[in-house]
Amino acid sequence: MSFEEEWAALRSAAAERTAMRVNGVPAEGGGGGGAADLVVNRDDLGAIGNDAYALRTRLAKDGDHARPATFGAAIALTNGNFTSGAAVLKVHDRWRTHLKTLLDSCAHISNHLDYTKAQHAKDEGKIVGDLAPISKLTEYMK
Repeated sequence: MSFEEEWAALRSAAAERTAMRVNGVPAEGGGGGGAADLVVNRDDLGAIGNDAYALRTRLAKDGDHARPATFGAAIALTNGNFTSGAAVLKVHDRWRTHLKTLLDSCAHISNHLDYTKAQHAKDEGKIVGDLAPISKLTEYMK
């Protein structure tokens, strides 16, 4: 089976699982009352957030070891009239730029997961509050 055929089969299976249901609810129930419907597993988010933070911490420390030596080599080569000195300096500058981007991305992931958890808790509270009056109306109409 080629990659394209396998990818098409996976997409089709996913589409079937997530098909929109109209005029019905899932067999296991759903709707208002009871346990929270919107669930964000804190352990999953916490583990990913911790990994992102740990990666950022380690990258900040270990990702910069070669930079001073690379800079020194670039200066020495340039002072020795070697044309490769400019190229080594360019590598130094690009490494520093990409390392900063990666560090910022790790911090963004960690912070975003903290925000996501808090936002989902707020959303759940709002949804429950908005649906409570409708639930009471439904009870009276029975």
